[in-house]
Amino acid sequence: MKRGGKDRLEIRGVQVSQEASWLAFNRRVLLQTLRPDFPLLERLRFLGIWASNMDEFFAARLSRAFLQERGSARYVALMEEARDQADEASRLYREFLRELAGLGIHVLEPAQLTKAEQQYFGAYLAEEVAPLTDLIRPEAMADLAPQALYFAAGNGLMHHLIRLPESLPRLLPIPGREGSYVRLGALVRMRSDLFVPGKSQLYEFRLIRLAELARSRADWDELPEALEARLDGRVSHLELEDDFPPLWAETLRVALELEPHEVFRLPPPLDLRFVSTAAEDGPASARFAPAKPERAKGFLKDPWGYLDRRDLVLYHPFEDYGQVEAFALAAAQDPKVEAIRATLYRIGARNGIAEALIQAARAGKDVAVLLEGRARFDELANLEWSLRFQGAGVRVLPLPAKKVHAKALYVRRHGQAYAHLGTGNYNPVNGRLYTDLSLFTAEPRITHDVAAFFEALEHRQAPAPAVIRTAQGIREALLEAIAGEAHKKGEIILKFNHLTDPAILLALEEALRQGAKLHLIVRSTLTALWREAQARSLVGRYLEHARVAAFKNKGKWRVWAGSADLMPRNLDRRYELFFPILNSRAKGKVLELLRAQLRDDRNAFILTPEGQEPRWGGKHDGQRMANSR
Repeated sequence: MKRGGKDRLEIRGVQVSQEASWLAFNRRVLLQTLRPDFPLLERLRFLGIWASNMDEFFAARLSRAFLQERGSARYVALMEEARDQADEASRLYREFLRELAGLGIHVLEPAQLTKAEQQYFGAYLAEEVAPLTDLIRPEAMADLAPQALYFAAGNGLMHHLIRLPESLPRLLPIPGREGSYVRLGALVRMRSDLFVPGKSQLYEFRLIRLAELARSRADWDELPEALEARLDGRVSHLELEDDFPPLWAETLRVALELEPHEVFRLPPPLDLRFVSTAAEDGPASARFAPAKPERAKGFLKDPWGYLDRRDLVLYHPFEDYGQVEAFALAAAQDPKVEAIRATLYRIGARNGIAEALIQAARAGKDVAVLLEGRARFDELANLEWSLRFQGAGVRVLPLPAKKVHAKALYVRRHGQAYAHLGTGNYNPVNGRLYTDLSLFTAEPRITHDVAAFFEALEHRQAPAPAVIRTAQGIREALLEAIAGEAHKKGEIILKFNHLTDPAILLALEEALRQGAKLHLIVRSTLTALWREAQARSLVGRYLEHARVAAFKNKGKWRVWAGSADLMPRNLDRRYELFFPILNSRAKGKVLELLRAQLRDDRNAFILTPEGQEPRWGGKHDGQRMANSR
């Protein structure tokens, strides 16, 4: 490292912006569509994931660069990379259509429908679609909603804008033709007379806005008002079908205050998220075989006796996430359990843990939750859960100034404390699709800290645990551990979704300079790269989500796991929990996982200052390590 102006330390390694690094990750997602070892429908599913990710990029990930660097060469380069990916995705979609035909799956154009089918869909449009469709005057184009699919219509001049209802599926099955579909947008083009006065050709477009709430809020009573102003940020992106009339395109661009490089012309259909319908409905033979997760022997029969004897680490989804829900349910139903505490972040519409907490409260137990009302895009669902909790007698703790992203479940039973700590959200869908770690423990040093964490939040105080780390304490613990490895025999393994914190990156560079071995497993964003480090990203069947740090410590490895990614926002503006794995058996299991992923040559991309290189087709699948222990 070197010193910059005003004695500021600067990284010598190749630096990459968060936005560019995230786009590189989405490029890795797009490349999954080409994997020879994945079934066809699984490869198609990654095309839908790529499309969803790209919307997230323009709505949230791009925000800082859009507001601070717009128009710069670096910003234009981001647009060029995003455009290149969008062009590639359009090409891949057309290739998929040909491959899907081999499975008996067809996406037909309206002209390929029989007369009877055209009549049926004409009636469907008239009865189900047209009443829900907005007809908008062009004068209101500056107020268009994000992510919806629009059509522009007119003769010579643009006279009307049509907004398709987002509540209806984009891909419609054709009655009587199993495996055949027609796109809603194509049907609307076929019967434009149902949507605009007179005869007119329709041209497809959509836009993305920066996602923001109108103002920050301190607690639940302010959330509904803030949500009413959701997603009225500035337009950051516009997609037009490639035949969109040039004059109309320029009118839209100017009205939305976009630069030319922020407008993408693409072959229709726009918004490829709809391909997930075909991926889900297609034959099972073209998808991954259902997973058969394992369960820890004896744990569910008597979780309290099990944890009194030893800690338990689970690696989801290969070890059943349902064991976490069953643990919460056991606490709710056990008459000896006196109190339960939980942090809930993205829990979805149906959640076994939340239902167990409601059951426990109705049984007279002392139940309190920190339900995070500021979980982006999940605020409304969490607002609904807050009402359900309060109606059942669950105390919803006040929101602290910092967002709570920790994953903790605390149980007090007959004077004995138990805890679950995790790296993932308490979400039943994610628990079966994301790779995450769970720690169940009755270790007093851990359970005491978890209890103190909830106690502090309930009294609006800053948590100060002794063994577990939270907030800036996570950075401090990691900096100390990294410094301890800054020598020729030192070794560090970091596995995170995002690694962008400048202080931690500087400490890693210093450890490298002193001769330490550095292994990085970073799923999405990594903003510094060194030739001396071994950096990789894993993208496979499951979304890599666990956060783990391991330090050789002169051969006596120290291992931490938790909810935090190593980003300034997570360490400075959130309450995360980062916890040590103290039990030797549990520690060995986590180290086994890390080493398996460092050997992976089935799902890996090697990240270097020159770019990223896939490592596919090998024998070592780090996502499928032998996990029972």
